[in-house]
Amino acid sequence: MSSQSEPTSTGDNLLQSPAQEHGSSRLRQLSPGNVRKLGLTRKARERRDFKEDENPEEKARRHKELELKPLYKELLYTVAHKMGKPSSTEVFTDSQLHQYIREAFTMTESEHSSLTERVQSTEPPVYCLMATIKEAKEILGKDISGFSDPYCLLTIMEDEEESRTRRSRAKPSKSILKDAVSNDKIYQSDIKKQTLNPIWNQTFILEFEDIADASFHLEMWDKDEEVSLTQKLEDIKTSFNSLKRMIKDAKKEKGTDDFLGKVVLKLQDLHCTEDNWYKLEPRTETYPDRGQCHLNLKFIHKARDGTLSAGRNAYINYCGILQQFVHAYISKQQSSAPWKGALCGEAQTLLELYATQNNLSPFLQDLAKWVAYSKLYQSLEVDSSVLLQQLTSVEYHWHQQELPYQQKQELGDSLHGFLQYGLCLVAKYRDIFLPTPSSTPKLHTLLRILVQICKTQAFQKLNPAQFELHDEITDAIQTGTQEWFTIKKGLHQPMTKELSETVSALSRLIVEVQEDIKHNKDVWNRVFVSAVQVDVFTVTYKRFDSLLAKEVKETLSLIEGQMEQALANSLFPVYLSLQAIHKDKAFLQTRGSIELTNFQEGFREALPHWLNQAFSTTQDRVERAVQVDQLQPLQSGAVPIKHSSSAVDLVACIQPVCQLWEQLSWPDPEEAFMLMVKLTEDVCKIVVNYCRTLKERVRVLSEKSDHGRAINMLCVVVNDLEHLRSVLIRLPTQLNWAGLRDRTQNVIGESQFHNTLHSQLQQAQSVLGREIRSALDTLGKKLNIDIETHVRNMSTRRRIPSKSTEDAADPLMRYLEQELKYMNENLVQENFNSLLTPLWNNSVKILYQVATQHPQQGGLMVFCQRLLYTLQCLEQCFLAEGNGLPLNTLHSEEYKALKVHLTHNSLSSWQLMEKFLERKIWEQNVNSSEKYGAVTLLASYSRSDQRLRVEVLSAVNLLPMDSNGLSDPFVQLCLEPNHVFPEVEPRCTRIKSCDLNPLFDEAFEFLVSLDQCRSPGACLMVTVLDHDTLRTDDFEGEAFLALKAIPGVAGESEGDGLSSQPDAIPAQIRLPLMHPKPNEDSILMLLESRRGEREAQAYVKKRRQREKQSQEGIHP
Repeated sequence: MSSQSEPTSTGDNLLQSPAQEHGSSRLRQLSPGNVRKLGLTRKARERRDFKEDENPEEKARRHKELELKPLYKELLYTVAHKMGKPSSTEVFTDSQLHQYIREAFTMTESEHSSLTERVQSTEPPVYCLMATIKEAKEILGKDISGFSDPYCLLTIMEDEEESRTRRSRAKPSKSILKDAVSNDKIYQSDIKKQTLNPIWNQTFILEFEDIADASFHLEMWDKDEEVSLTQKLEDIKTSFNSLKRMIKDAKKEKGTDDFLGKVVLKLQDLHCTEDNWYKLEPRTETYPDRGQCHLNLKFIHKARDGTLSAGRNAYINYCGILQQFVHAYISKQQSSAPWKGALCGEAQTLLELYATQNNLSPFLQDLAKWVAYSKLYQSLEVDSSVLLQQLTSVEYHWHQQELPYQQKQELGDSLHGFLQYGLCLVAKYRDIFLPTPSSTPKLHTLLRILVQICKTQAFQKLNPAQFELHDEITDAIQTGTQEWFTIKKGLHQPMTKELSETVSALSRLIVEVQEDIKHNKDVWNRVFVSAVQVDVFTVTYKRFDSLLAKEVKETLSLIEGQMEQALANSLFPVYLSLQAIHKDKAFLQTRGSIELTNFQEGFREALPHWLNQAFSTTQDRVERAVQVDQLQPLQSGAVPIKHSSSAVDLVACIQPVCQLWEQLSWPDPEEAFMLMVKLTEDVCKIVVNYCRTLKERVRVLSEKSDHGRAINMLCVVVNDLEHLRSVLIRLPTQLNWAGLRDRTQNVIGESQFHNTLHSQLQQAQSVLGREIRSALDTLGKKLNIDIETHVRNMSTRRRIPSKSTEDAADPLMRYLEQELKYMNENLVQENFNSLLTPLWNNSVKILYQVATQHPQQGGLMVFCQRLLYTLQCLEQCFLAEGNGLPLNTLHSEEYKALKVHLTHNSLSSWQLMEKFLERKIWEQNVNSSEKYGAVTLLASYSRSDQRLRVEVLSAVNLLPMDSNGLSDPFVQLCLEPNHVFPEVEPRCTRIKSCDLNPLFDEAFEFLVSLDQCRSPGACLMVTVLDHDTLRTDDFEGEAFLALKAIPGVAGESEGDGLSSQPDAIPAQIRLPLMHPKPNEDSILMLLESRRGEREAQAYVKKRRQREKQSQEGIHP
């Protein structure tokens, strides 16, 4: 065993190798200015031992002999002399580890046996336990001050030595080490003064022979030094609490140390590496809680056989073993997914054993992994997160431990070499990291690795040259963009020198550029901005802008003066692609000059050809659509489409013309206005031509169809034109006239703008309106003729007695129901409503004409009843439960006059008399003038005895009828109509001589039933007359009082017990006197025309006499 402690850097001498020393001189020659080329230098040095033209089989054999077999022997040696348990939970036997090594290194059975024999013949290593005492906490305080001066004794004891010591010990002792082991095998740490939480961080290497019979012993002691009596007395004065401790201290021998605790560990129970807190155990139960000690234990080898891998150090071997294990793991993977840093349990165990036995620090292990993984990344599918994890570990250890010079140089070379490789990948990011959800995260991780490399202290210390990652990535993107464009341009070279082929090649190139710009904007830009704050979209866009501007300019210069339709058509896709690319400039983060700003100017010569092509193509498609149109309504599910296929095709054909305006987006306002005029004119021409073609189509089809089919096609034509009119209404919105007006307001006047564009649209709409009205008139005329025929058939004399009113009107209603239903199903709502209004007006007109043509013919009343019923049916038909014409349209003046006429002619003479009296009652109620005087009555009705009581109170302001300027008035009371009160005689008051304001105060009773009083037109006619002895009584005036208004008549009339109800209170009523207007009453004229009815003629005669006596024409 070693007789002295060794520092933690004992493994540094194992990190040097002749190969590295050979290359270190070249690394020293690299100046800071050449640091950026380290990657290339390093790659060239890696190939120094191989010939370019070497046979692959010989090369593989040589690699196996020089590289693999030395590593293989190292691993066999490691397994043969392994110590401690691996950290993994899975335990592998030696045979399992041998089997894995043989498969990973692709060794044959004979090669394995041969190498195993050679390893078994080598010298075994010196087994060592490297123990690091880090610190302790909460230990006992043995000194008078309450603290201790702790130090540690540690050694490894064999079981035989320990047993022998116990047998030879005369009495129990606190110490084992001092009695059991010679002093040269005991290691002692430093003494930490006056503390209960000492920190040592001291490392000791303890040798042993057999792990099975050995144990690690650590004892912690408090150093006790001789102190003078004066000092002890001083301590007593300062701390009486320590008196007990001092008495105990005085009893022991001078200079004897105090035991603080111990730690005993069986070596076979330990792992390869242990880093734990261990409890300090007591020798007795006096103080069971003695604190804890933090130890780091590691099994290592000393004096390993140097013939296994001559000329290589442990670090280089570890790198080689790691790479070989990774290759073996990846080769066994079934999927093509990138390797994410996982290794099998055997590989992890072997790596841990080898690193531990050779005392490779965690820093060197992580460095080896970074170097190995960064190499593998350049040749195999390795997940970028693996590199990022190792880079983070290296940065962590950089602050904890110092690397040897050789490894520092290798780390700096590796970091910068990977930077150069990463920048090469960034330059080709389009081909390597496709714009897919699975690839872009890889690019993001790579960029993060590059950023992390530049941020690490290791990179900044080892590579002092100025390195701006942002600028380097920008340069790489620009270089890669230039190379990508050059490659694509070469792929799309024209096959011939024809202009059309040249333009086609340019178009294909621009499409690829456009797609690349889109991917940069939508996918890659987020990755670059989030990772390295580089706006890759702006960088690539500006580069493409200059490249495309040059290509477009050169191509258009070849075409100048040779423009034709075919060439212009091939240029249009080029224009659209450039337009889309130019619009993307809005997403640029930094503004600047754009060379494609005015690219439209180069296409001005092709613009007329594009417009002509759009017009001719649309016109041809419209004509073909009409030629195949069968003028039948389209159907779409449960909702019918009432126009035909050509109307749908026309809208689809016009839509590209509107899209052409958006696609062109012409920048010059004045030229854009002229372009809009041309497009609007073309659309209007297409619409007018469609109307003409459609009329010709319906004419041709109608000649081969029956009458009903012709009407059906005419309905479809009307719907097509109406649909087209709605399309024209939306045209200003589709073409964005408002936006164009804003752009041109400084160059185009408002009147010019309106007169030019709107006038074109209005002309086309007027053409459509005329065609729609013409078609609707044709439909209306056909229906009007049929309606008149049905109406006149109802007036035939021979049909009057044979049919009821419903039966006579049924043919007309069935015809109208059938036709209107047909029209409603085959016309759009706007056209159907347009047809209904004139059809209704014409129907009313026909009914009125028929009703007034033969007013004197027999059976007029029955005929008018039929016409009135027909009018009512027509009204309900056209109203259609609120879905047809509104009531204000139906109830026109003609309708009202017709309804009154038919209503009166449909009534009997008695009904007409009742209507006449109702009108008189209405006139009485609205009349407030008393120019002929007034009469005051007191009236009531008694239901108990069915008596109507009328008391004539007075009259006022009567007209003077005699020569003396006075009158002899009396009042006549008569219940009307006579057919309701046939047995009731008129009653008269007494005559009041020479009085214009007579007081009568006379009461009269009429025995009439309640039903009679409530009959239609039932009233009390009050007539005031001037009595003349020798002549007929003069007429003073008349008034009409509705019996329903008299108290007692109104109210409930059903149920029992009416006779027991109290009589109503009489009401005083003042009635202004009226004079009838001569020859103005239509009801009297109608009654007068019924000369065969004697009662009607008598009633008319009576009323005519009153009209003759009326002074309405004399007194205004």
